Amino acid sequence: MAAPLSRRGFVKSASIGIAAAVAKPFGASALATEHTAGATIKPQEALKLLMAGNRRWVTGRARHPNQSVKRRLALRNEQHPFATVFSCIDSRVPPELVFDRGIGDLAVMRTGAQVLDKGVVLGSVEFGPDHLGTPLILVMGHQRCGAVTATIETIKSGHKAPGHIQSVVDALRPAYLVAVKQTGDLVDNMVRAQTKLTVKRLKNDPLIKKFLSGGALKVAGGYYSLDTGAVSIIA
Repeated sequence: MAAPLSRRGFVKSASIGIAAAVAKPFGASALATEHTAGATIKPQEALKLLMAGNRRWVTGRARHPNQSVKRRLALRNEQHPFATVFSCIDSRVPPELVFDRGIGDLAVMRTGAQVLDKGVVLGSVEFGPDHLGTPLILVMGHQRCGAVTATIETIKSGHKAPGHIQSVVDALRPAYLVAVKQTGDLVDNMVRAQTKLTVKRLKNDPLIKKFLSGGALKVAGGYYSLDTGAVSIIA
């Protein structure tokens, strides 16, 4: 028969139990998902960090890492984001929340349906690996994209969109021509086609290709579900 615990022994055992309980959700495996300013990681590790954060978002267990005053002050003079995320302007798809990240973690570019031009937007995406050293570029489309829906309506109507919105329609037309030949939901198919076409274009960009060939960069495509909050890799 085990001897009864003394008060000191009880407190010690209780402390160990509490520590273990705390360590389980926030232990070594959880801390491995953090990103330290200045740390160098490989492309696949960067993708794992993003997906781990997305799983926390989906399950309602976001930790909001790297959002402290200490973190802000540490990055006053430099930054070392571990990923470049190129996504849509949709207010329901903020990358920092979707991937549960904080200050200095992500370089983010957002345009309607992640439309990529030949100038400022493309140059901004190139800036990630070239100047900031990001080992990952993730292009992220999303469910029920408003820009895609509006483009489909405009193309089918035969009319022009107002103002410079027509430029977005023109840029999305190649994705429309792919999606319209497929079965299933046209909007969803077009979102996926646009994401894949953008990934392909980035991979063929001379500057980005240089980093890809050296193994220092990965370009991937993701699809965000408004229903579940989950990101799936599709390219």
